[in-house]
This record gives sequence, structure tokens and C-alpha cells, in this order.
Amino acid sequence: MTNVKTRGTGSFRRILGKIGQLPHALLQLFKHQSASLVDFTKVTDSFKPIPLPAETIRRLEQSWIQQLQLQQVGIASSPLTSEEKLLLQQIQEKTKRENRNNVTRTKAYWSSYLVNPELHWALLAHMVSRNGGWCMTDLQGDMLPHLMNEEQKEHVFAFLERANGLIFKDAYSQLLLYAESKKRKRSLFHLLPFLGVSAWMEPVWLDFWTQRESAALTISLIINEQNYIEKRIVQNHHYQTSVLHTPLFKTQAWLQLNQVCFPFGSSSVAPTDPNHDMASPSLPLAGLILENFADLTERIAFGKSLYAILFGIPAVFQGVVSFAEATPHTGSRSDYWPHLYAPIRKAPPEVKYQERLHGCVLKKDAAPFYSPPLDQAWPDRNLASVEPGDWFVDVKKPLLHMRPIAVPIPFDLTNEACVALNKIELGILALQTIKLP
Repeated sequence: MTNVKTRGTGSFRRILGKIGQLPHALLQLFKHQSASLVDFTKVTDSFKPIPLPAETIRRLEQSWIQQLQLQQVGIASSPLTSEEKLLLQQIQEKTKRENRNNVTRTKAYWSSYLVNPELHWALLAHMVSRNGGWCMTDLQGDMLPHLMNEEQKEHVFAFLERANGLIFKDAYSQLLLYAESKKRKRSLFHLLPFLGVSAWMEPVWLDFWTQRESAALTISLIINEQNYIEKRIVQNHHYQTSVLHTPLFKTQAWLQLNQVCFPFGSSSVAPTDPNHDMASPSLPLAGLILENFADLTERIAFGKSLYAILFGIPAVFQGVVSFAEATPHTGSRSDYWPHLYAPIRKAPPEVKYQERLHGCVLKKDAAPFYSPPLDQAWPDRNLASVEPGDWFVDVKKPLLHMRPIAVPIPFDLTNEACVALNKIELGILALQTIKLP
């Protein structure tokens, strides 16, 4: 009995020690972030709010009203030609092929952006999809398995994979149809309904075809995709009971599921440099934290703010593009922070977790965190059939989101990402102490 008490007391002391170290580590992180913010303060005049002219909003509003009126009348569409049937089949087959897993989806978004850089949404989707992959592989890494059982990991992965796959199926077919329209030099957007795309999007694509206003298209796509998954994912009873309403998901801040980060820039010193600040990460992150995934309005605002960070801050945009060009997406967090993560295990899996972090770098002699590539973490799985229905039945609610976007300040997520890692480690240590016999 005395031995158990001694072990418990020792564990609590280690946790208290970890908590005691946090202020110093976080102070160093804040210093690092402050220096970064000072640098950005010098160039705030280069920040560009995302424009959306009132005239554009009025023009689209009228088109959407007319679209709903046509739906109510129920005018039959013209029969498809053999050429159109073949094109639709090719788009559906390519979408299914590229929808195999998070890595193929992420690569497909990037390829779309490279060919058609006016499609801002494709670059935004590429970076958000990278984050989705990192969240998926975290479930099989060195940290989260200490907080989740196998059933919980499966439920969260299925949730992430379904949301990722649904959005890709809907949006990528639109990107392909645009590319084909551009190739043939004529609008093919009358085919959108045959791809299962919401009636919300046809007026938007037709407007973009003539006006080339990337912001209006991007914001409309953000609104569409979040509405697209609202009933199919967020309000789905299965996902509510297995993921969204569970105590585990409600503590998602501990699990980093609510962070979207954009690696950008470069470090002037390597983490192995003896003069390197042990609390400073090697690559800065821009991004945001989503507070309430279940709230549709908040998700749309979140997506719009991410768009403003990516395309409204030249330094972030240039850094993100350089990162994406140089770094193929694998699903492993070693893609952007190799000083903390490794795609191959450097040490056997720990039955009992041993503290490794000092701020945002590893303690001396500590092995990097295992962050597997996606193909080693999860097998591919087919996307189940999509529930029918169109969310677009009224103009008023979605129209509220059609507004210009200011660049959110602050947008540097480096500090928060480091703090989250330390919190996860602290949570693991605390849980191990509670489970002591």
C-alpha cells in the first residue's frame, strides 16, 4: 500500500513539474511569436482584404432567386447528348479515382490549382485537406492512442474520412467541369445538376465564367461545401452519437482536431543548432482554431477567414505555395515539423508514456514522435453512397455570408500549436496517474 502511494505521489510530482515548466516554455514561445508578429506589423499595409463588390452580390442574388423559381416550376432539362454523357462519365470516374484517400484528394486539389490558379478554392482546399490527413494519422501516432481506445479512433477516422470524401466528391467534379469548359471555350455548367451539385452553384459558375471574380466563387464554394455536409455529417445521428456529442470530441482542443495550420516561411536556424532557442519551432504556422464545429455559421466564417489569411497576406501565400511545391503530402506531420515528428518509429511503442517535450522541441535524447504516412496508418475505404437532397431552398441565410473578408489578426498559430502539444502530453501524464493501481 505504501509502495502504491509512493508511486502515485511521484507521478503527481512529475505532472506538477510539467505544469511548472509550462510557464517558462510558453514564455519562450510567446517571445518567438511576438518577434514574428512584430515582423508582420511592419508589413500590415500589404495585407489585402478579400473584396466582394456590392454589385457582384446583387447580381448573384438575382440569379439565385431566379434559380429557385425555376426549381419550383420544375422545368425539365434538355436531353443529354452522347458527348455530354461521355463527359459526365469521365468526370465521375476521375473523381472516384482521385477520391481514394486523403493523399490522392490533396494532390488532386493541388493539381487543379496549378493548372487554373484563378481557382483560389483549390489551393485553400489543398491546405485544409493536408490538415485533415494530419488529423487522421495522429490517431495512430505516439500521443493520441494514450487517450483513445481502438473504437474511438475508428469512429473519429470514419468521421474525418467521410467529411473529407463528401466534400471532394462534390467540389472536385465542379473543378473538372470548369477545366473542361475552359478547354472547350464554352460553358458546360448546365451539366452541374447531373453531377449532383447544388442549384446554388450553377449561377455562381456562370457568373465566374464571364466576370472571373475569384473571391465570389471561393466564398460561394465555402458556403456550399459546409451546407453540403451539414445534414450528411453534422446532423447525422450516427456521427452525433459516435463522435460529435462524445466527451472526447468536446475536448477536441486537446486533440488538435480543431486547428487548421498553413506551414509557411522558413527558419533562419536549424533546431539542431546549439544556439537555437529550445522553445522555438523550425517552421512558422499561420491558421486558426475552430471553436464549435457543430455550428454551420461558425464553420463558414472559419473557412472565409482561412481564405483571407491565405490570399490576403502575401508572405503567407508565397510561403504556402513554396511549401506545397517542395513538400508532397504524405499525411505525416513530419512534412512540416521534422524536428518533432518522424514518419518511421525511432523507438518501440510505449506502454507507459514518457515525457518528451520542452516547449516546442524534444528534450535531450528523446525520440521524435511517430507520425505515420497515411498509407501506413489507415487502409483505403470506399465512399458510401451519398444521401440525396439539395440544401439550397432559400436565398436569405446563405446570402448573409456573401460579404468581403478582413484578414483576421492574430493569424500566427505557431504558439497555439506548441501549447496544444504540451497540453496533450500533460493530459496523457495525468491520465496515467489516475489509472495507477
